[in-house]
Amino acid sequence: MADARFQDGDDGPLRLIAQAPADIPVLSALVQDAVFPASEIRYDRKAHRFAILLNRFRWEDEPAARAAGRPFERVRSLLVMEGVLRARSQGIDPRDKDTVLSLLSVSFAEGAEGSGTLTLTLAGDGAIALEVEALDLHLDDVTRPYIAPSGKAPQHD
Repeated sequence: MADARFQDGDDGPLRLIAQAPADIPVLSALVQDAVFPASEIRYDRKAHRFAILLNRFRWEDEPAARAAGRPFERVRSLLVMEGVLRARSQGIDPRDKDTVLSLLSVSFAEGAEGSGTLTLTLAGDGAIALEVEALDLHLDDVTRPYIAPSGKAPQHD
């Protein structure tokens, strides 16, 4: 697998923080179609931190890549939620660490005094719900982009 270069995409790694409900749609769009094995999910109850190391499709580069005829790219990114009080999942077998999951969207239902539930919706009717003290979600690209193995941009009906 050949590495692409950030210079090819004309931009650097993403470093985003969502601390208000209005921030979630932008972050959700950027992680749509990210894939990751179940083994890359971590929940540290004592630290109140939930994290996923995912392979994110670079939607922010897709129009430029398409126009220039460049290969589409993915990048390894860390999605971290701080202040997690409780994590629940459905449609995920925690014993099957080799299962590859696909993230479809991220949403936030606000509760009292800034608390709420962050929901990660997965393909195949899976979901992860995080009850949080306050919205504090981080997305950080942690590797160089690489050419998407499929060579295609994800498509949806």
